[in-house]
Amino acid sequence: MATQHKVGGEVDAFCTRCRLTLAHTILAMVGTKIARVRCNTCGGDHAFRSAPGTTDKPAPSARSSAGGSSGTKAPRASSRSEDKVIITFEEQLAGKDIANAPRYSPKDTYKMDQVIQHPTFGLGFVTAVRGDKVDITFKSETKTLVHGRGGAPAEKPAFSPPSAKATGPADKPMAEAEEAPASPPGNPAEG
Repeated sequence: MATQHKVGGEVDAFCTRCRLTLAHTILAMVGTKIARVRCNTCGGDHAFRSAPGTTDKPAPSARSSAGGSSGTKAPRASSRSEDKVIITFEEQLAGKDIANAPRYSPKDTYKMDQVIQHPTFGLGFVTAVRGDKVDITFKSETKTLVHGRGGAPAEKPAFSPPSAKATGPADKPMAEAEEAPASPPGNPAEG
């Protein structure tokens, strides 16, 4: 018999923070499916992940004999693994012009699928361009780097250090301080 869950009830679920199957309080449901839970151990909120080995659908063995359930589960698991296609980094670089890959510089501008040679991360290619930032996929990870920062000097804002003499009402206390003697009265260095 299937257990009816409701918001506020408890369910065993995999906690993403504790990395264990623990008791959780149900926070939200979509129809009859549990959507969000809170771990009763660490207090972390996360999407519901059923405990390993359990499912929210009735098992085929509940409707048929025990011998029929083992035959139906194996093909299902293999069909799910066939849906995922993993392409290696080398396969992604296969059709790209690696020999003419420019050395990365934040001053240069890059475009999608362009191959880049980075001094630290090595060979990579551009997977996203967002304004003055690009996502470059390297063999170990994807990094977000800046680009297009090498405009003409007139386009860049010029650095101007703060002026030595400030003006405005805030300076009046400083002006009065300048008029006062440099050392306190009675100092032996004055006389």
